[in-house]
Amino acid sequence: MSAAMVIPIGPAQAGIKQPQVVSPNPVGRTPHVLDGIVNAFAQVGDTVIVGGQFSTVRNAGSRAELTRQNLFAFSLSTGRIDPRFVPRMDGPVFTLAPGADGTVYAGGSFTRGLVRLRLADGSAVRSFTATAYGAEISSLVRRGEHLYVGGNFTQIARTARTALARLDANTGAVDRSFTVTPGGGETKITAMAVSHDRLVLDGSFTTLDGLPRPQLGVIDLTTGRVADWHTDAYAPECSAAFPSYVRGLDLSPDGSYFVVVTTGGPAPRTRKLCDTAARFETYAKGDKIRPTWVNHTGGDSLYSVAVTGAAVYVGGHQRWLDNPFGSDTAGKGAVSREGIGAIHPTTGKALSWNPTRARGIGVKAFLPVKKGLLVGSDTTQLGREYHARIGMFPMP
Repeated sequence: MSAAMVIPIGPAQAGIKQPQVVSPNPVGRTPHVLDGIVNAFAQVGDTVIVGGQFSTVRNAGSRAELTRQNLFAFSLSTGRIDPRFVPRMDGPVFTLAPGADGTVYAGGSFTRGLVRLRLADGSAVRSFTATAYGAEISSLVRRGEHLYVGGNFTQIARTARTALARLDANTGAVDRSFTVTPGGGETKITAMAVSHDRLVLDGSFTTLDGLPRPQLGVIDLTTGRVADWHTDAYAPECSAAFPSYVRGLDLSPDGSYFVVVTTGGPAPRTRKLCDTAARFETYAKGDKIRPTWVNHTGGDSLYSVAVTGAAVYVGGHQRWLDNPFGSDTAGKGAVSREGIGAIHPTTGKALSWNPTRARGIGVKAFLPVKKGLLVGSDTTQLGREYHARIGMFPMP
């Protein structure tokens, strides 16, 4: 694990509830990404949009290689790559969010930083004027007419904002009534998730509007202010190479709890949340809120998480779960969960689901859909089969 492995991840949003754990056997129809890494998914109708850092893709069962610069789309039902949607992004795409009227928002470190695209032909929606030149957009979540944008910017849409902004989802104009400001260090929002009345966010910050919120906070969307929700669980340092070590987060489908995953390095027999998945209750109040449960990998990074009600899926380059006593080793009670795993939402213990994946850097994107779970990463083996950087585990 090294600082070079840290790549921003995509968004999370309370949404799909699934009745049971997905099958460990991936479907055969998903397309292949032949180089680089997949960082983000979004779904608009039957279309899945895929963002990352790559140049070549291929339909399942085909030898024809297609050029796609960091962004492409395919049909969820057939798996076929959309020949009409061929935007050329001149830098990595880190995050995606579905838009209205057959559109998608993309954020990353390409020239504009943020763009809204038509799925019909890949063209930019000119009426959406928000840009973040020279900055990195690492998280997008849409809630109705609002688009929440997170990254490391100091200005967006020609308006001063630090790392976090709320935009008009149609025009891209900054909502001047929403002014929550992260602070501390090299401020950056890493991941966000939204429900009907809460925005949960993590990243490289120590305060929100001057209130102590080390690396994790909750915003009450009914007031537009920082919620009475504070934990110091991520205040302790992990490895010096990771001054900020939170990575992915996701809300439960009903928004009542969320799970945060981290990097940071092994910290056996401590209360530190380095290299862990941890559940928190969204509507808890006050200071010193503690996680409901914690699951330790024992020294390997987790980057992505998806909460479906039936399971908490986690992905990174981990070797184990249930491993609080491990230090780059399998400690007492550890279970093998190579590259991907599932945790019981209530007990916090690993479920028996164990499809495995080639570890590489790790899973950078999950997307629960009605018929399964999409997985995006940088490797080609998923569920003991060839699935280059994209795969989907179906419902049984």
